[in-house]
Amino acid sequence: MVEAITQEAEDIKSFVLASASGGELPRYSPGAHIDINVGPGVVRQYSLCGSPGDRSRYMIGVKREPQSRGGSEHMHARIRIGDRLEISVPKNNFELDETAKHSILLAGGIGITPLIAMADRLLLSGKSFALHYFSRSPQHTAFSERLSQPGFAGKVHMHYALDVDAVRAELENLLQIYGVDSHLYLCGPKPFMDMIETVAARSWPSEAVHLEYFSGAALEGPTSSFEVRLARTGGSYLVPDDRSIMEVLQENGVDVDYSCEQGVCGTCVTDVLEGEPDHRDLFLKPAERAANTKMCLCVSRAKSLVLVLDM
Repeated sequence: MVEAITQEAEDIKSFVLASASGGELPRYSPGAHIDINVGPGVVRQYSLCGSPGDRSRYMIGVKREPQSRGGSEHMHARIRIGDRLEISVPKNNFELDETAKHSILLAGGIGITPLIAMADRLLLSGKSFALHYFSRSPQHTAFSERLSQPGFAGKVHMHYALDVDAVRAELENLLQIYGVDSHLYLCGPKPFMDMIETVAARSWPSEAVHLEYFSGAALEGPTSSFEVRLARTGGSYLVPDDRSIMEVLQENGVDVDYSCEQGVCGTCVTDVLEGEPDHRDLFLKPAERAANTKMCLCVSRAKSLVLVLDM
């Protein structure tokens, strides 16, 4: 049940959710998200940005996107205190390594939501960390009051209205030296995250860099038709150049677990037994893509004429 709604910044609201039965909610760790059934056929993922130790309520932050596919617009315009929402148990593809000697958290815009939960945990446990928050202006900066508490002094750094070159210069200064046993966490718009990855790659080992995308990029590259075969059920289906594997399977009565439909959340990841996938997701790690043993059915396609899936 929606317990509270707060305007945190321009176009950003927080929603506090409590169990409709009054009981405790499932535990979660910093970096986790939940799926929310926003409306008929509309499921979206939102990072949990409250205190993981508080099992009486969850908090999420939602930015109203101008090109909304229906999720953020619905949350901002139609959800009210007292409404009931169907949500999933928390899932975490963005785990915080609390054994790190030092952690750097880089947030762009609404990307602050999973990172503020990490900052809270690191502060509570007395760990060394720095949070750098890049936003358009103070008016576009969510949770600014929370991040201004005395405990965050010297650990939280705000960066307002920087152009691309200034952001790159700041990142190069922050990431030019890799400290042993340090970890880097980043979340925000894809161009921002791509820039960070490029800068970090010069000195940071890939295993020390952790990221989470909020939305997928537009599909790029040529598309052509191919055949999908299901090893366990024996079905065979043609996937035309303008349809996804997931869409074709669903249209033919094959049950596919899915959520984001943008190659971000990993819900539809499926094992590949034969053929070569054309990976277009943002979820699988480079080594997983190179192995070609699994793929995201919602956005990825095939480089081979036939794909055999473990379904």
